[in-house]
Amino acid sequence: MSLDVSPALLEQAERGEVDEAAFVDCVRTSLPFAWEMISSLVAQLKVDGGEFADNQTPPPDEQARGQLLRALASDAIRGALQRHFGVRLAFQNCHRVAVFPLDPSSDDRLAKFTSIRGQLLNQSPELRDC
Repeated sequence: MSLDVSPALLEQAERGEVDEAAFVDCVRTSLPFAWEMISSLVAQLKVDGGEFADNQTPPPDEQARGQLLRALASDAIRGALQRHFGVRLAFQNCHRVAVFPLDPSSDDRLAKFTSIRGQLLNQSPELRDC
């Protein structure tokens, strides 16, 4: 299981709608590496400003890499994180996470980052099997 879901949260899901704050807390405690990386990028974006903030350092191990993949490959988790932090998330190569402000002025930069060209330019032999 990718998330450590408490019995109370599972019961909530079985009954119907789930409190998003409780879901976000489940993500925070289940995927601490991914949470910390996204949190620090959001803080960096707020402090430094600019069009986006990104991480280009591969995770320290496969467990950390798996957390990033689970967080960003799940539409539900990714969407909840974006709403919680008030950013748009982008992802490349199993480790390059970027946060973009919701402001439409970053739309062009986000489009470049997530483009086919952007993906190809971010390739390297070292990351082939990441």
